[in-house]
Amino acid sequence: MTEIRDVSVTVNGEVRTGRAEPRMLLADFLRDELRLTGTHVGCEHGVCGACTVIIDGEAARSCLMFAIQADGAKINTIEGLATDGEMHALQKLFSEHRALQCGFCTPGVLMTAMDLVHSRDSLTADEIRNGMSAALCRCTGYEGIVNAVTKYANQIHGEGPADG
Repeated sequence: MTEIRDVSVTVNGEVRTGRAEPRMLLADFLRDELRLTGTHVGCEHGVCGACTVIIDGEAARSCLMFAIQADGAKINTIEGLATDGEMHALQKLFSEHRALQCGFCTPGVLMTAMDLVHSRDSLTADEIRNGMSAALCRCTGYEGIVNAVTKYANQIHGEGPADG
């Protein structure tokens, strides 16, 4: 018989507890147990990035991690970006730059961008393009995504990325 365990995580600043079998993926735990459905599951192999969340300060693919491995972790999901019903600056820039189309990849792309911009003191244009290649989008040509992330990086770091 499979042992079901309590898993307690801090998600978007709130302590949440749910039940998980040992092999339940974190993505499924967030979606099914905690009802945070903004994290999307695409390829289920860690390739597409749709399930990207921030775990203890670093971007991670929630489809590659078991829920019980996250017990005690601090997790930020797409639901935590907006504050008091107001979109996050990066979400606004995605809208302004038409950086999304169908929206399926958008939560993972946004979380990837947050990690990229906030884990460095500055970014070159090539670093932004390379960093954002970790999140696949089947609808856009990436130009809007790169432009939105570049503008956000400029806001955070106070200068434009160097060409290169």
